[in-house]
Amino acid sequence: MKVDTFDFDLPRACIAQRPMTPRDAARLLVVHHELVDARMSDLPRHLRPGDLLVFNNTKVIPARLAGRRGRAKVEVTLHKAVDATTWKAFARPARRLKNGDRIDFAPGFAAEVKSKGEAGEITLSFAHGGADLEAALARFGAMPLPPYIKRPDLSDPRDPDDYQTMFARIPGAVAAPTAGLHFTPGLLDGLDAQGIKRITLTLHVGAGTFLPVTVEDVADHKMHAEWGEITAHAVTAVNAARKRGSQVVAVGSTALRLLEAATDAAGWLRPFAGETDIFITPGYRFRTVDRLLTNFHLPRSTLFMLVAAFAGTRRMKHAYAHARDTGYRFYSYGDACLLSRSEAP
Repeated sequence: MKVDTFDFDLPRACIAQRPMTPRDAARLLVVHHELVDARMSDLPRHLRPGDLLVFNNTKVIPARLAGRRGRAKVEVTLHKAVDATTWKAFARPARRLKNGDRIDFAPGFAAEVKSKGEAGEITLSFAHGGADLEAALARFGAMPLPPYIKRPDLSDPRDPDDYQTMFARIPGAVAAPTAGLHFTPGLLDGLDAQGIKRITLTLHVGAGTFLPVTVEDVADHKMHAEWGEITAHAVTAVNAARKRGSQVVAVGSTALRLLEAATDAAGWLRPFAGETDIFITPGYRFRTVDRLLTNFHLPRSTLFMLVAAFAGTRRMKHAYAHARDTGYRFYSYGDACLLSRSEAP
């Protein structure tokens, strides 16, 4: 399957630079047998009593750092902890970095390059881990916004709140589960009033989600592994929804990916704690998720491949063309769509 299959025209002006205020004022495109233009605040009337929303409760850490290797500027985004003091990271520019180089981020806060990988990935070793490293990141780090959101510096004072969902509880993500950004207490009240249930799981989203697909064939793309957990309580809620015929609605591609990774061959969800690098493309047979609430993604991205697998490639290209032509806002701070699962290509 060629990556070109998932290409489409998207003017840069379509990529949102700020979220809507209030959050549930974002537009919502309901993609089913037809397209329906709505608002996120309308979500309760597009679901059924007893349906189960599954949210990702990961919390974004300020993992983006500006440093220097000697006089040269280096920007680093941590994306995966190896141990208490060692992190995988993406660096820009990475070409001139060598093993043993020291990158200084602030007085008393530095890291050593331990190894280099592909696509700008490096391994960094910090002098201290745990609470000391957390404190240093809180003081000197910035929210790891995707490169499509432009800021004069790494981020600005609004982003720590804007780029965090109201469900964020477990620190560890270096990218937000952005479908969850659209929810407000008022929207949750509306869902409760309709008898729509909710549960959380944890998937620590990595910065690999921003990496472009540079291969020609989809099969040659390698996904970065991410750590996740589904508790027994969440498993019981999801399997109970399936038994009573209610819809399991994944809020975001991250929730969907972990749910599908933890579902057994018989179609039942199991408790999970570990890493997953599941890569969902057209032809994948979904076993747990019935509907998906997600943002609008970029051309040729693994995320657009996922929604094409879920709702059908032709249907999603038609929906995205409608969204582009009618002023929907794309990507992390953009609008949302509610998709129904389709077996059609």
